[in-house]
Amino acid sequence: MRVRDKVVVVTGAASGIGRAMVRRFAAEGAAGVVVADIDAAGATAVAREIGDRAVAVRADVSVEEDVRGLVTTAESAFGPVGLFCSNAGVTTGRGLDATSPDWTRTIAVNVLAHVYAARAVVPGMVERGEGYLLNTCSAAGLVSCPGDAPYAVTKSAAISFAEWVSIHYATRGVRVSVLCPQSVRTAMFERGVAADHLSARAAGASGSVLDPEAVADVVVEGLAAERFHIFPHPEVAGFVRRKAEDPDRWLTGMAYFVDSLRA
Repeated sequence: MRVRDKVVVVTGAASGIGRAMVRRFAAEGAAGVVVADIDAAGATAVAREIGDRAVAVRADVSVEEDVRGLVTTAESAFGPVGLFCSNAGVTTGRGLDATSPDWTRTIAVNVLAHVYAARAVVPGMVERGEGYLLNTCSAAGLVSCPGDAPYAVTKSAAISFAEWVSIHYATRGVRVSVLCPQSVRTAMFERGVAADHLSARAAGASGSVLDPEAVADVVVEGLAAERFHIFPHPEVAGFVRRKAEDPDRWLTGMAYFVDSLRA
């Protein structure tokens, strides 16, 4: 999948990975980009960088009408959506102390937003015989996330949903990839570091911290190869293999890893 001449929607695009993807997609020659974020001012600033090929939209991806509105805006401004990047996400930094509202909000943003995006674009993609979904799911969806139970659970669910969509629609022209980085130098990560969340300590200790631009580079390459798993941190593939080969040993190792972080 080449981004050139495609109409793209990116959520969570006012900063971090989303902003870096918008910039990279524009450089790749995207026909138009919808820059979506709950931060309207931030989205507008990113869209202004791109110029006439970008439109900023304030959207709360936990609201299905807002997600559908992104598709309507894209179609009105540029044409049918060729690539929908469901990138927005939230963390809690909490375990069993996560409140019910914490869980509800995290499920809505980290899982249901992907469902809403698929509902909005997959029927049209099937009708045209082509289309692409890129869901930012994090390595946490594959190898858990020490210190943040809602994040770990919802990112795993997001990957499971992406697998389901791929299984049901790949033969009808719809391709799916999940972006699964570890630590990336974003505001979300820095907030976790500042609050000394166990999840941020774990992420920092388990691999390098990448700049969002490096992640965007890997995204473009992964889309071109049409890989389901896109790993900006290559070591994640090894973690996944070890988990699959011996789950008990992997769980024991993770338990000792968390204990070392607490110490």
